[in-house]
Amino acid sequence: MGRVRTVAVSVVLGSAVMALAGCGADAGGPPGAPGVTGPEGTAARPPAGRLAADPGTRYTAIVVPQLEGLVCDEGDGGIHYGSGLDMRVSGDDDLKEIEGDSNDVADEISCFGSPRNILRKGTMSASAPMFTARSHLYEKVADPAAALNRIFAASTDNATSDGRDFTGEARTFTDSALVVKCRQNVTDTFPMTTCFWANYGAAGVVDFFPADDRYVPIDSAVPWTRAFVAGALRT
Repeated sequence: MGRVRTVAVSVVLGSAVMALAGCGADAGGPPGAPGVTGPEGTAARPPAGRLAADPGTRYTAIVVPQLEGLVCDEGDGGIHYGSGLDMRVSGDDDLKEIEGDSNDVADEISCFGSPRNILRKGTMSASAPMFTARSHLYEKVADPAAALNRIFAASTDNATSDGRDFTGEARTFTDSALVVKCRQNVTDTFPMTTCFWANYGAAGVVDFFPADDRYVPIDSAVPWTRAFVAGALRT
């Protein structure tokens, strides 16, 4: 998939390099998690479940999803961390990619909320997506839970070596279609929430930027991850 991006200006925030796309924005948090609300509009804990048997569904394309309350597009949304801090999927060497899936930046999608996130460091600021996502397609993932654990371990180990500081405990959520594993981390002082996911034909990562300088709650990040996967994978 091709990508066109106009970069207006680049600023250095400490060790992070952030490219600002030509988009005006106001500060603000993300919209609520899709279909998951609790008392007084707070996010409710995503329901636990069990992965169903392999239905035989395989995917041939990753598309830009249409998600309620978000505007999504291909690419990094005009913002990225330098020095290897951008989150990528590792530990999937035992999974055979489908023909034509290059696992490069064409598989990256960013989704913005309204108003948009603003990352601030010192006197500098940058408009950021609500999340960026990378997805890989495979011929078969025989055991999504086991594959996810390998991907999560390898990817977070690599990210730690590159400078991400993971905090708290990892949490895993399973429904009939998807296994999701999330953990919060600090990336160049910014509180990030990162969710990896897997099913029988694909795996990926959704990296949530902070809302109002706070972590996106994991209980909100999980349903957004499920919504992204449902909208982005095509058979």
